Amino acid sequence: MARKRAKKTTDAATTSVAEAKIQKSRGRGAWRALDAGSGLLAASLAPRVSNLAWRAATGRKPPTNTRNPELSTKEAVAWAAIGGATVQVVRTMARRSAANYWLRSTGDLPPGMKSLKDPTDR
Repeated sequence: MARKRAKKTTDAATTSVAEAKIQKSRGRGAWRALDAGSGLLAASLAPRVSNLAWRAATGRKPPTNTRNPELSTKEAVAWAAIGGATVQVVRTMARRSAANYWLRSTGDLPPGMKSLKDPTDR
């Protein structure tokens, strides 16, 4: 009879390990969806924010075609720099917001993300 109880305990431990793996994979999938959604949101917002940044910096409409020879090289490069930087900032802010939401909701860092704190500092 002792063997049966030991076996049940082992089965329960195996079941809880299997359940933990399933929960972990669900969490990983949910994080991937949240991260992808934040990336899509950033991609849709970035052009609008870039246009606003250009108008704020220059007071003019942003160039529509940077290959046009009538547009100065200086202005084309400035548009590329402001547009590229703005896209990266919007993308970074959206993805950081998603990670902060995940942390507040679950209490853990998103799957695959390592803590920046050194474990030896504790």
